[in-house]
Amino acid sequence: LLNKEAKNATMVTIFGYPLSIFFIVVNEFCERFSYYGMRAVLVLYFKYFLRWDEDFATTIYHTFVALCYLTPILGAIVADSWLGKFKTIVYLSIDITDANKDGTPDNMTLHVALSMLGLFLIALGTGGIKPCVAAFGGDQFEDHQEKQRSTFFSIFYLSINAGSLISTLITPILRAQTCGIHIQQECYPLAFGVPAALMVVALIVFIVGSPMYNRNPPQGNIIVKVCKCIGFAVKNRFRHRSSQYPKREHWMDWAEEKYNKLLIAQVKMALKVLFLYIPLPMFWALFDQQGSRWTFQATTMNGNFGAITIQPDQMQTVNPILILILVPVMDTLIYPLISKCFNFTPLRRITVGMFLAALAFVAAALLQIQIDETLPDFPSSTESQVKFINMVNRDLQIEADNETISLKGFGTLVLNSFVYNLIFSVFELSFRRVLNGFGSVLNVTVRDKVFNFTSNMSEYLSVSHGKAEFMIKDNRESCVYTQELGFGSSYTLIIPSTFTFGERCSENIKAVMDMKPNSVHMAWQIIQYFLMTTGEVVFSVTGLEFSYSQAPSNMKSVLQAGWLLTVAVGNIIVLIVAEAATLEDQWAEYILFASLLVLVCITFAIMAYFYTYTDPTKIEAQFDKMEPEEKEKRKNFDMPRKGSAESHKEDRGSSDSSSDDECTKQTKI
Repeated sequence: LLNKEAKNATMVTIFGYPLSIFFIVVNEFCERFSYYGMRAVLVLYFKYFLRWDEDFATTIYHTFVALCYLTPILGAIVADSWLGKFKTIVYLSIDITDANKDGTPDNMTLHVALSMLGLFLIALGTGGIKPCVAAFGGDQFEDHQEKQRSTFFSIFYLSINAGSLISTLITPILRAQTCGIHIQQECYPLAFGVPAALMVVALIVFIVGSPMYNRNPPQGNIIVKVCKCIGFAVKNRFRHRSSQYPKREHWMDWAEEKYNKLLIAQVKMALKVLFLYIPLPMFWALFDQQGSRWTFQATTMNGNFGAITIQPDQMQTVNPILILILVPVMDTLIYPLISKCFNFTPLRRITVGMFLAALAFVAAALLQIQIDETLPDFPSSTESQVKFINMVNRDLQIEADNETISLKGFGTLVLNSFVYNLIFSVFELSFRRVLNGFGSVLNVTVRDKVFNFTSNMSEYLSVSHGKAEFMIKDNRESCVYTQELGFGSSYTLIIPSTFTFGERCSENIKAVMDMKPNSVHMAWQIIQYFLMTTGEVVFSVTGLEFSYSQAPSNMKSVLQAGWLLTVAVGNIIVLIVAEAATLEDQWAEYILFASLLVLVCITFAIMAYFYTYTDPTKIEAQFDKMEPEEKEKRKNFDMPRKGSAESHKEDRGSSDSSSDDECTKQTKI
């Protein structure tokens, strides 16, 4: 769709805007809904469905995010990426590996392989879409529609945030629903299926608008041209490394024999900005943990907000909500007030943004310390736990490690020992198991889930929080037991051998608390989200603004690729730390990341102090006047010398130079 001849569509406008941009904006909203919706529930899918530990789930999550930001640089194709993404989400949402319909894949290896293949294709698809859609939308406007084009980019950015906000709010709700033909469990098929459906809508909308699109033919890849120019400069400098050759002011000046001075000056300006990008990945290393470590932190907290219940993966919606609030507040209130006191330059803003992100992780660490105090005493890596349950209504004495411990009637005792640990917890679910001492087969029904068991201990059953009724039946009679279930709590229901059915049967059932409900409220996370989002607004928005103001007119895509690369590298840093760090406490890992970012922040501040702001427009105007003279100089340089062993190489250089003249054109990226 994008490779047809330019200007082959009839311009249809509404209120001065091309009608074609409507299809592009709707497409972007659906695509972003699909991506952020799938990403919101991804780490919980890894942990609670694939049964991965938090460190490995974090590693795979950030590997996926890194690939999503690396693939734009690799140049994935837009049309193929949409189709690939739709197929991929279908792979994730329709579990073809569960033949016996028990809710668990029969071949977990095959299921994981399909999931990883799906994530890889999603990364390729998202990468292909990311750099193309905005530029394609800008191509729909004529040269005299600068104001409308500017408004379009604002609407386009709004559609991205709207898709992110709505999907991050809705998809966790879909995940929390129970579904399944044979086994009722968390509905990951629905959580992944809705984003898949939105991708179908996105593709249909994009195709419907095809006759109205204004398509510009490919102009060549400026990134490739820049790389060739840099490569020639390095190679030419190496050839003339002898002291007999005079030094030049800048190492890029060694490309003057082949490339015009305008392109060389543009490359210099771009490299100057790219050099400042070196410390930036550390910010993204902290920022993108909102979808991994911070989500896991929320699973150990209380999400009861009174009238509504917040799922742990829904807390990520705080970020886009705060962005919509803070961006105009910063531009209209905060920045003007600060500018009255001192010159708050873009590089100073970026430095402050990194510092705020570090403070966010300090806040997360302090919160984690409070959470850890409410959690059970889990065994260390060299220990496990043993639990004693007293099923009689009198005290018993237990001897362990030469100590005598009293265990009350229908009470429990947990000791750290070299025995396997059976205790675990999930945020919005409360876990229950039943110890049947009745002496016959019973079945327990709770919220449409039916479980049969004999005279033994059942497995833990996941039950949503709130008031729950347990229907206990044998072949003839039934008994209803009611209990309030808190977030993250874990209970064992004891049915003693003296149990009898009847009106007061529930009094014979004893509930033993294995784990207390989560007591730290999820609202405390808003503090760290506020600090992180404020840092993002100051860092990211300012960073893009600074990059574009300092970039040559034809180097915008080069800096965009560099900016996306910093996000990818930041996620790679997270997965390295998650696998390499040996810190047992999560709060210590938060402090580690905060400390690293502070060090990087200081380094960046020093680099920014020595940076000199430039005006690319003025510099390019100066070199435009020199262009005819430079072409003549390069023409003389490219003239082959007869009999020279290098004449063929120079012929190829002359051929390349003709295409390199395109670098002097003022192209819009």
